[in-house]
Amino acid sequence: MPGIRLAMKPEDRLRELGIALPDLPTPLGSYVPFVQTGNLIFISGMLPLKDGKLIASGRVGESVLPDDAVSCARMAAINGLAVLRSAIGRLDRVQRCVKVTAFVASAQDFIEQPRVVNGASDFLFEVFGDTGKHARVAVGVQVLPMNAPVEIDFIFETLPA
Repeated sequence: MPGIRLAMKPEDRLRELGIALPDLPTPLGSYVPFVQTGNLIFISGMLPLKDGKLIASGRVGESVLPDDAVSCARMAAINGLAVLRSAIGRLDRVQRCVKVTAFVASAQDFIEQPRVVNGASDFLFEVFGDTGKHARVAVGVQVLPMNAPVEIDFIFETLPA
């Protein structure tokens, strides 16, 4: 029932979905996983890493199937929530997911970037309900770090501690 799901705390919803957030991913360069300014949390670009390894690699429409790229976007969002939780302690402090910016490593003729990024957007809605609805950018690019098929960053607004 939608009313019950939306009333559920995000951590409980993750358990219901069978998702345990991973440890905080280690940055791959000279940056920090997140920056907080006021009640906004800016999360650095997340890759679809699981246990430190990409779950797929290459360009969508070439070596990565679109459905696999959707799963990659979901995994990047899971990693983003791991960073968010480390930043704010509890996911029930999220007031809103403000914006998602996603890059999809794409074959030259691949034009379904929005469908790929729905893997992250739909996941955020599953976890947070209406609070997870956000503005979004989905862009096709030639190549991403580690030959990842997707990279996604996030902006969240939090309730005061």
